[in-house]
Amino acid sequence: MSMRLTASASVLAGAVATALASFAAAGPLTEAEGSAAMAAGKEKCYGVSLAGMNDCAAGPGTTCQGTSTVDFQGNAWAFVAGGTCASIKAPGDRTGSTEPLTRDVPS
Repeated sequence: MSMRLTASASVLAGAVATALASFAAAGPLTEAEGSAAMAAGKEKCYGVSLAGMNDCAAGPGTTCQGTSTVDFQGNAWAFVAGGTCASIKAPGDRTGSTEPLTRDVPS
């Protein structure tokens, strides 16, 4: 096998491995992961995560963790330290909420 073909095969194998790992990481939170976060004093906070950085609940047409498509999407939540959600600021003088929001929800 030529050196160039070997290098190309290595790059391709690395790309496939990375893609598979990212799919695994973007899967829904397990019940154990959610329970552990809640036991650690975390709370669900809606409307505070950047696109693709939510922990879950990104509305219809999404699978869960990492599937929000809009920054500060109102129906996507992230775990935050307990009692801090309402004090987290989002652009436009908005804050997080412990309940789903109707703002910034993709149509």
